[in-house]
Amino acid sequence: MKYKFSDLISRRERTKEVNCEFDMAPFHFEGEKMEPLSKVVVNGNIVSKNDEVLVDLHVQTKLKLVCSRCLETFIYPIDIDIEERFTNSEERREDEDVLFVIGDELDIAEIVESEIISTLPIKRLCTNDCKGLCQTCGKNLNKESCTCDNDNIDVRLAGLKALLENKEV
Repeated sequence: MKYKFSDLISRRERTKEVNCEFDMAPFHFEGEKMEPLSKVVVNGNIVSKNDEVLVDLHVQTKLKLVCSRCLETFIYPIDIDIEERFTNSEERREDEDVLFVIGDELDIAEIVESEIISTLPIKRLCTNDCKGLCQTCGKNLNKESCTCDNDNIDVRLAGLKALLENKEV
């Protein structure tokens, strides 16, 4: 899914419709492996205007992620819109409103993959109310409960707790 700037800018018809699907390879992000479970579906338009190209796309796919709390895998749907402006004109290289591309090719798959990565949440959770793992025995608290004493007591205050409970430290 590569388009040439020169073709897009020199054409009489300035709009190119994009409707495609492609396989995205598994990738690593923040030390974790992300696996696409379905093809990436891309629909939208590429519009050229003077020396820039506007990419307006809608992207959908599903990723298999690992929950940050319980370490179980879950399906994370991706449903995003991308609207970016690109140019390969040296005069506009420093323009902050337009992304500069070296060469004559605009790779839509590369743009889509980087946008998918940028939309991933920092803390990936299977559900908003995920209980995570027991800090003592490691059981998944979403599936079963445990009988561990999980009083989170600051070690520096353990003496005070013992004193209040009339215990010897």
